[in-house]
Amino acid sequence: MLTLSDRAQAHFRRLIEQQGIAGLGVRMQALQPGTPKADCRLEFCEPADLAGDEWPLGCDGFTLYVDAASLPYLDGAHIDYETNPTGGQLTVRAPKLRGSPPAEGANLAERVRYLLDSEINPQIAAHGGRVSLEEVSADGVVVLRFGGGCHGCGMVDVTLRQGIERTLRAKLPEITAVRDATDHSGGRNPYYRGRQGASAVR
Repeated sequence: MLTLSDRAQAHFRRLIEQQGIAGLGVRMQALQPGTPKADCRLEFCEPADLAGDEWPLGCDGFTLYVDAASLPYLDGAHIDYETNPTGGQLTVRAPKLRGSPPAEGANLAERVRYLLDSEINPQIAAHGGRVSLEEVSADGVVVLRFGGGCHGCGMVDVTLRQGIERTLRAKLPEITAVRDATDHSGGRNPYYRGRQGASAVR
């Protein structure tokens, strides 16, 4: 359960009152959740800005709307407002935000997914892309599927071989090969349309 201290609620209520907009609330979203670069975004929102699947948390004088996809990462989070001699600072403590490495003895698929989420996807995101795990065979072959800007990208083979495969095999030596299951002919918005560019993973 996500909680706000009385000081944090008073801080948000004061800011909202200054805006003078009826129905104004605060929206909270996890950015790059499950990775070392994870962070939280808090922003004002009007009813028309909402997607409709947010989780509403009634506060003193306003509503906090939590992005639906962010809920698992913000469970147990606590928002506080700490005063100091120069003013104050909003703090968010979210123990599940960055995820955690797989436990000792985790299977290969779990360890591959963690590396994809924590190291590879944050880099690919700069090109508007993403990659997900399709399967891991019994003999250690990892099969991936690309999406976003990597779907149909002319440099996807370079990203796969020189970036992703090199990273995965260096950290998980039991991997015997990395393959791409994506049909790249259907890519709608590839980052590179021709074979001129660079790997999205370094």
